[in-house]
Parts: sequence; structure tokens; C-alpha cells
Amino acid sequence: MNLLIFDLDGTLIDSKLDLVHSVNAARALMNLEPISEELVSSYVGNGAPVLMRRALGPDASEADVQRALEYFLTYYRQHMLDNTRLYPGVREALDHLHGAGIRMAVLTNKPVRFSRSLVEGLGLHEHFFQVYGGNSFEQKKPDPVGIERLLGESGAARERTIMVGDSGVDVQTARNARVKACGVSYGFQPETFREYPPDILVDNMLQLVDYVFSRG
Repeated sequence: MNLLIFDLDGTLIDSKLDLVHSVNAARALMNLEPISEELVSSYVGNGAPVLMRRALGPDASEADVQRALEYFLTYYRQHMLDNTRLYPGVREALDHLHGAGIRMAVLTNKPVRFSRSLVEGLGLHEHFFQVYGGNSFEQKKPDPVGIERLLGESGAARERTIMVGDSGVDVQTARNARVKACGVSYGFQPETFREYPPDILVDNMLQLVDYVFSRG
């Protein structure tokens, strides 16, 4: 394999607590009670606007969603590295892959400026030749536009490319781009793999390293 494309939240980073705090800060602004970590996690994956609409519920007006979204983004920008950490094995795995000359990129539905700040803040910027977010293109995942752009930029062969993520959205993105899909079992939405099973499922990113090196 010569191109690995990673989702961010729930795949490389455990950002759950900072997202929960930020969502509940926005809910408090709207005079709503806090919601659970599990519920917030189930809302993540399709970008911040969708996250906030889900978090406010079906009765929220578009104006309410926009107000809460602006507050959420401001709050999250200030607090997104308070508790967010790499999952066990991620740094070691990325070091191995980078050292072997395998090209890597991030493709997430999170806003791109936050994504790049997180990658930088966690000391991963040298591992990736590109970081794209949910507002980098006209369409978000599961649209394949991000993978297609990364294939073009890297010159990698489609059959030697893997999309790595923690949810069915990432598997659908891989399928739409006709590349392999690797799921991680520890992320935010592993239950979505029942409907969208990946080609490979790993419990730790170091297992992906073993898979990649076994393929030559």
C-alpha cells in the first residue's frame, strides 16, 4: 500500500470529551440541558452543522441552529486541545509508516482549520502531506471528491490506497472512490460497521502497520 488516508475524530484522536463540552456549552446557550457523551458521539461524523442540528433536536429553527453553531465553533476553537489525545498506538504506527516512506493524508468532515490545528497541536504535521476538512470541497464524505483529489496529488494507485476510519461514513467514502476500507473498532461509531463492513478491521493502529507491511 502506498497511500493511507485517515479520518481524524474517533480514528487518530480521542476528541470526545472536548466535543461533548463544546456541544453542551452551545446547548446551555440555548437554555437546553446537557446531553451524554454517548449521544454526542453518535452525532459526530457528518460535519459541525449536522452535529449541531442533531444536538439541538428536530424542534430547533434554522436560526437557532446557526446561532448555536457559531457559539460551538468559537468555544471549540478555544478548547479543542484541552482533553484531546491520540489513541494508543497511533503515534507509533504513524512513525513506522512515515519512516517507511508511505504517503499519508487526513480527510475529515471536521472544519479544515480545526483539523490542521489539531494535527499541528498534537505533533503530527510532519507525517501528512495533506489535511483536508469538511469545508475543503463542495461535498463532504461520503462523497469521494477528497479521496480523488488525494489520489491525484499523490500519484498513488487506487488499488494500493486505504481509507481508514471509525464509521460507516468512511467505508462508504472508500467504496465510492473504489479504494480499500479499514475500520477501527475503538472509535465513536463502530456499530455502523454492521451496515457498512470494512475490508479490514483493527483494534489498534499498529495492526494496520502489520497489514500494510505484509502487502509489500
